Order: sequence, then C-alpha cells, then structure tokens
Amino acid sequence: MRASLAFSALLGAGFGAGLWTTYTGLRPGEPSAAGDRLTHWWRRVRPGRRLAIAAAAASGAVALTGWPVAAPLAALAAWALPGLLGQDRDGREAIERIEAIASWTEQLHDTLSAAAGLEQTLLATAATAPLPIRTEVAELAERIRHGRRLPDALRDFQNELGDPLGDLVVLALLGAAGRQSGRLGELLAGLAFAAREQAQMRTRTAASRARVRTSVRIVVGTTLGMALGLVVLNRDYLTPFDGAQGQLVLLIVGGLFAAAFAWLRRIAAFTEPARLLADPKEAT
Repeated sequence: MRASLAFSALLGAGFGAGLWTTYTGLRPGEPSAAGDRLTHWWRRVRPGRRLAIAAAAASGAVALTGWPVAAPLAALAAWALPGLLGQDRDGREAIERIEAIASWTEQLHDTLSAAAGLEQTLLATAATAPLPIRTEVAELAERIRHGRRLPDALRDFQNELGDPLGDLVVLALLGAAGRQSGRLGELLAGLAFAAREQAQMRTRTAASRARVRTSVRIVVGTTLGMALGLVVLNRDYLTPFDGAQGQLVLLIVGGLFAAAFAWLRRIAAFTEPARLLADPKEAT
C-alpha cells in the first residue's frame, strides 16, 4: 500500500515537472533561470572535476542497482547531460555579438558622416562600443594611438574578433584605409542592416531550436525518473537485467539513447559560416 502511494506520488511529481518544463521551454521571453544557472555552472567546472562527478555518478549507480553496465552509462550521463539540458548560452552570446557588431558599424557610419577621418572615427567609438566587443575595439584604438599602421591594426582586430560578420566590416575598413573612400559610409550602413537581419534570423532559429531542447529535457527527465522509480519502488521488475543477457540489452538500449541525444544536440547546434579573412596563426 505504501509503495503504491509512493509510486503514485512519484508519477504525479514527474507529470507536474514535465508540464512545467514544457511551459518554461515554449513560452517567449528570457530563458529559464534554472537552465541558465545549470549551463553557467557546468561551463565553469574544470575537466578534472567533471571526471570526478562522472566517477561519483558511476559509483552511485552501481551501488544502487548492482549492475556493472550502470557505471559507464551513469558516467556518460553525468558528463554530457548538464550541457545538453542547459540553455544554449553560446548561441545567445553569438547573437549578442552580431548585434554588437551591427551597433558599432552604425556608430562608425554616423561618426564618418560628421566628416571625421577613419582613424579618428575608430578612436572616437572605442569608449562607446557595445559591451560584447568593447575590449577588442579598445585594443584596436590603443594600437592606433601607439602608431601602428592602420591595416596591421585592423588585421589584429579581425583576428581577435573572430567573427564572419566582423570580417566584412574589416574588409570595408581595409579598403578605405589606404585611400579616401566616399562610399564607405554607404557600405557601412548596408553592413549594419545585414547584421541586423542576420541577428533576427539567428533569434528565430534559436527560438525554434529551443523547442528541440525542451523535447530533449522532457524525454531525459521522463526516462531517468521512470528508471529511478523502478529501481527504488519496484526492484523485482528489473530482475531480468541482472543476468549477462540483460546487461547486454541494457548496454544496447543505453547506447541507443546516447546516440539519439547526441543527434538531437547536433540538430540544436548552429554551424557558423566560413570566415572570409582567415587567421594567419590558423593557416600555419
């Protein structure tokens, strides 16, 4: 009787957690704070500590189930799931960087419209550049103040920025560095507009892929919750997995789940376009 009540409570809790996960994943607006904290925490964990967490999960799984196969499956889950279940922080940072490049390009256009020279324009925007790229712009301005040739300083800036859209802006600036270009302002305005369009496209893509990540969370949470409930509340049901054949079947099933999650993560990832200006260090 008590086991039935506990199992019913576990099912109710799992159902409520699934509804909440679906709601937070599909609603518009900022990403969930819990998922963002999970992603931020996992990115700060060093590889050595990740290995320790995976080893602890493997030991706990073997102690709880008595299955040798549970060790590699639990270790793999502890290593991969935090990054899979968390928010797409890298994608969000990429969008913020694109928007920052667009804003900085607009600043260059507006300052050039005031009849300032190119070097003076770059120096004037260093203090007001958007935060995601302010450090790189400030270092570019510092090189110009110390007398570095503008084309060389722009090349270093392009390498530090490391963005395909930034390559387009640097190409436009390099074209105007050795001569007065009357159409540079028009070109910068077009680049800023293209950057805004790209940022909006990435935002729409991120919103659609957020649904995929929500589906992954639901599948992972349901699977782990059901498995844990069976181990704790109805261990006899899992007796067929105690033998060698059962362990082999469990290993195959776990491998299929791992392959499916890896495929879903690949779907949710964004492939960056090719760089127009390659880093000389990468070429060597």
